[in-house]
Amino acid sequence: MASKRTARRDPELPDRSAELIALAPIAGVPGLGRWLVFDYQPTSLFSLKMAAATSSVGRSLLTPTPYAVKMAFVDAAFCIGRGETAPELLHALALSEVRVGVPRRAALTHTIMKIRQEPKKATPGAPYVSAIAYREFVHFRGRLRWAFDLARLANEAAELLVALSPYIHYIGKRGSFVQFQMVSRLAELGPEFTEPLVPGKPYESTRPGHIAVLDDFGPDANLDALNSYSDAPIKRDKHRRFVHTLVPLAVVNEGPGFTEYCGPG
Repeated sequence: MASKRTARRDPELPDRSAELIALAPIAGVPGLGRWLVFDYQPTSLFSLKMAAATSSVGRSLLTPTPYAVKMAFVDAAFCIGRGETAPELLHALALSEVRVGVPRRAALTHTIMKIRQEPKKATPGAPYVSAIAYREFVHFRGRLRWAFDLARLANEAAELLVALSPYIHYIGKRGSFVQFQMVSRLAELGPEFTEPLVPGKPYESTRPGHIAVLDDFGPDANLDALNSYSDAPIKRDKHRRFVHTLVPLAVVNEGPGFTEYCGPG
């Protein structure tokens, strides 16, 4: 009985092993390999608060999360008038793995800034009050790369990702602007890419970096649950999951107002 369970395959996942070792283009992208890689040049400071951050203490991650990367493509579908494809695209992305390639260097600033926010008790004529908050912003030196696993992505979804990629202009939160550069395929990912950790399995690699909890689509992710304007409940591990991940950026320098990180190469 156990062997039958092992041999059983999810019918929704395509078996593309034969295609991925051939030189024929996939989604119009020539090359060889299972990873469809999109390159973007950061053009502004990056900021994406950790899931546990509060509104007044907004610590930033050093990399976009798989959730943010996937949502950027879903958002692009709506922006160019292809919103009808969003539900199927979101379902396909829930089955696909994404790894993020980090730039060579990153500098994180520690900033106390003045903000305007809604008071706990609203007052007529004064909807906002002055407050201070801690914010972190990241300056990248180099490109961001997003790698999608073609072994778990149908050809139609891969073609849609390629078509949408030039229309993505920011990642994570508005203001973290990026500019599309190119799309390619790789047989293997280099050490600059993030690596999810397997629960209960010791990590044996000697790659420098740090561990971060990055969010991703859950197996049952759908547009209603992930829509910020929907009343549908979102459930952890079902619609949205959190993965301990090695981010290959290690501290090389720090001061009272900054921390500098260096990646491989």
